[in-house]
Formats: sequence, structure tokens, C-alpha cells
Amino acid sequence: MSAVTAENDGHHDHKPAKGFMRWIVTTNHKDIGTMYLVFALAMFFVGGVMALIIRSELFEPGMQFVEPQFFNSMTTMHALVMIFGAVMPAFVGFANWQIPMMIGAPDMALPRMNNMSFWMLVAGILLLFSTLFVEGGAPAAGWTMYPPLVLQTGNALPFAIFSIHLLGISSIMGAINIIATIFNMRAPAMSLMKMPLFVWTWIITAFLLIAIMPVFAGAVTMLLTDRFFDTSFFDAAGGGDPVLYQHLFWFFGHPEVYVLILPTFGIASTIIPVFARKPLFGYASMVYATAAIAFLSFIVWAHHMFLVGMPLVGELYFMYATMIIAVPTAVKVFNWTATMWKGAMTFETPMLFSVAFVILFTIGGFTGLMMSLAPVDFQYHDTYFIVAHFHYVLVPAAIFMIMAGCYFWLPKWTGNMYDERLGRLHFWLSVISVNVLFFPQHFLGLAGMPRRIPDYAVQFADWNMISSIGAFVYGFSQLLFVYIVYKTIRGIDCEKATDEVWEGASEHGLEWRLPSPAPYHTFETPPDEVPTEHF
Repeated sequence: MSAVTAENDGHHDHKPAKGFMRWIVTTNHKDIGTMYLVFALAMFFVGGVMALIIRSELFEPGMQFVEPQFFNSMTTMHALVMIFGAVMPAFVGFANWQIPMMIGAPDMALPRMNNMSFWMLVAGILLLFSTLFVEGGAPAAGWTMYPPLVLQTGNALPFAIFSIHLLGISSIMGAINIIATIFNMRAPAMSLMKMPLFVWTWIITAFLLIAIMPVFAGAVTMLLTDRFFDTSFFDAAGGGDPVLYQHLFWFFGHPEVYVLILPTFGIASTIIPVFARKPLFGYASMVYATAAIAFLSFIVWAHHMFLVGMPLVGELYFMYATMIIAVPTAVKVFNWTATMWKGAMTFETPMLFSVAFVILFTIGGFTGLMMSLAPVDFQYHDTYFIVAHFHYVLVPAAIFMIMAGCYFWLPKWTGNMYDERLGRLHFWLSVISVNVLFFPQHFLGLAGMPRRIPDYAVQFADWNMISSIGAFVYGFSQLLFVYIVYKTIRGIDCEKATDEVWEGASEHGLEWRLPSPAPYHTFETPPDEVPTEHF
């Protein structure tokens, strides 16, 4: 606390920055949260354009628009931009905005590091984009960047690897900040088991990030030395093993999937009780299920590697361990359903997205369970079935709940109500088109269409065409979301937010675990100076 106070006191010695400079040097958690969210939205569209290039090429058989090398660069860049540039920064933006307010803190624990972690993210993404303009083109080995294929990349490889280092450092700094804030700056009466579930999911996510990012950094650094310094970590000719890279990558990559989905669970657990007019069912089991998912995510990584020739006992272990993750995940789905059961539900836009999330995330979960079965994964592996599976987890789950969070919290952030009619139109366009986009990919995968291939046999043409149409409708309908957000922020033809948007956190206590008032806080007095009779 004293560090924050001292830092804030130091700001009184000179005039605060105005205009554009304010955003460059800000240490205010709301400003930084806003910058993260706006940056994530911009990257969502950049990554989306890359996806539309992919779907344009796949609209019909044959090579139409791009070279195979560029097509594969797009699959690589689309994944990296969406994961590190769109989804993760959006969740960090929500964390910056909401966590201090949810726990009764005046700001994040480390405000200057907060600013630095944002600008390091921007630098990392710009460096990643620079690979598109380097001789030899951007890496075209998929976001996994497996050797030996990735070692064929031209001069762009060191840029891509340094970009990953910057993005990793940014993530670790953000995670440290969140942990320090939650453990040190909660309101005095807020024990860990009274924290809102969004805060719980983020603290577990933050520990995951700190554990996994250095592993990824180490793996790509070993790639770099193999390429430029004649080491042989992953080169069989020099005594190395390319499968070692896969183990290192997926030890990072599988928990990373949960970094992308755990904050989603926190947002769903915030929104569903408010619109069901009921406290969340099974708060403690939600906390333990989140922790169990995070722990199990570390011990199932090789289910991505059933085809590398691991021993049978290894395949059996990773198969069973993967199936166990379905249990705490099912607990969560049950609890959300039970929260809605017999609730006085209304279906405003945030609730529509949340209900769609529960249904579509469950589809993604079931296909994941199918792929956990080693014998059948031999058939599914590297087909469009895999693509369909993880996009059902990442788009209708993660991205839908980011949008739900925006609709839910925008009135609190801006003082203006969003346009409910346009919000529902955006929801229906999104939910229909996203299923038209990704559901046919299950059929393509089961029929044997390989992923990351720009041309394909004619029997896959019909479903690919339908999938591409869904992609364009989904992509362009997101422009409506930008318009709604802009209109709300600027207050154009908007009603003023009423007390209703705060009732979730105060009168009924539905944004908190207990049906009691939110922790008293004026946001002017530090929490340790708040009179205790308010608790």
C-alpha cells in the first residue's frame, strides 16, 4: 500500500500528462484496462482478416488467391495474433478494470509495471508483424513452430522468437501484478473464499502464466541456437530429438489453453447469477474445480502427441489423465445450469452470450473428450476435426464471453446503456454464423481433410464453401459490435445507466458470492483505512 501511496504522492509534484501523452504514461488501472481492451479489439480484426484470407483460399478446391507459403504463414500468424494479441490482452483488460474494484483496492499493486507490461505487449505484436516484411516471409510452420520445418524459415525466425519473448515477459509482468494486488490489497473483511469468482479465476490463471511462459521461452531459444549457433537440441543428426521440442512446447501449450478459458469461466460466473436473479450455485465447488482444472492442465500435455510413437503405457496415462479433466469442467457446467434452474431469468445481451457459451463450450468439451481417446485420435489427428474442436472452445466460449463482459460492464464503465436491440442483433448474427463456420469442419475432419493445407480434394468442397460463408458473415457482423461499443462510449442515442446496473454488486449482492452488500469502498480511502463497522 505504502508504495502505491508514495508513487501517487510523487505525481502531485508536476502536472499530470494531458491528451495523447496521458495514455502513454498512465498508471491508472482503468486507463490501462481500456488500452488493453481497445488493443485486443484491433488485434481481433487483424487476426480475423488473416482468418478470412485462409477461408477465401479454401472456398473452393484449387489455388485461388495466395501462394502455399503465404497461406501457411497466415495460419501461423492468425493463431499467434488471436492468442497473444486478442484473447489474452482482452482478459488482462478486464482484470485491470474489475479486480481492484471487486476487491476494494484503489489501483493495481504495481502501477508502473502495469503500464510497462502493456507497452511491451504492443512492441511484441509489432515485432511479430514485422516478420511479414522480412525476406523469406513469416514463419509458416503453424503456431506450434515444430522443428525441423520451422528451421527452414528465412530471416524472420529470430524476429518471431524475440517477439514471443516480449509477449511472454509482458504476460508474466501482468500475472505478477495481479497476484500482488489480490493477495495484498483486498478489503479487510474479504477472505479468499469471499472473493468474486472472476478474481479467483484470474489468480489461478496468473500462477499458470508464471509457470508456463518460461518453458516456451526456453524452447524457442533452443530453436534459435539450433538455427544460428550449431547446437543440436532438436536435430537428430547431432544427437538431438525433434520430439523433445514437442514435449516442451505442449508443456506450455496445454496450460495456455486454460489461460485462455479460465477467465471466461469467471465472467460467466459473474453474469449468469445476475440475470438468473439467484446467487451462484456451488461457489466453493467452482473454486476447487477451477484449481483442479489448472493443476490437471500440467499433467496431460502429451495428448497432443499421440502419433509421435510414445510407449503404450505413456499413451494410456495421457489418455486417462485427459479424460479426468472432464470432471471439474462438468462440475462448472452443472453449476451454471443449476444457477439458471428456476431462476427469474431475463435474456439481455450479456445473458444471451452466456447461455450460448454454456451450450457451445459443452460441444467443444465433448469433442475434446473424443480426441482424448488415443486409438480414435490416430484418425482425428491433424484433421479439421481438431480445428473445429479448439475453435468451439475459443470462439463461442472465450470470445463470446469477452463480448458478454463488454456488454455487461460497459454501462458501469461509461455511464451509458448500450443499444439492447442492436446488441441482440449482434448476438444472433454471431451465434448463427459461428456455427455455420465451425460445425461443418467436424464433418470435414471425420472425412479426412487435413488442416493447414491450402488445396484439397473435390469431395470436401461443399462443406468448405458453407464454412467460408459462415466465416465472412461472422467476421463482418463483428463490425456491428464495434459500432455498438463506440455508440455507448460516446453516448450517442443512449439512455443513461440507471441504478439497475449496480444492483448486481450492491443491493442483491449477486456479483459477489453472498447475498450481502459489496465491500464498502469509496475508491478514495485506501481499504486499510475504511471504518470496520461497514463490514
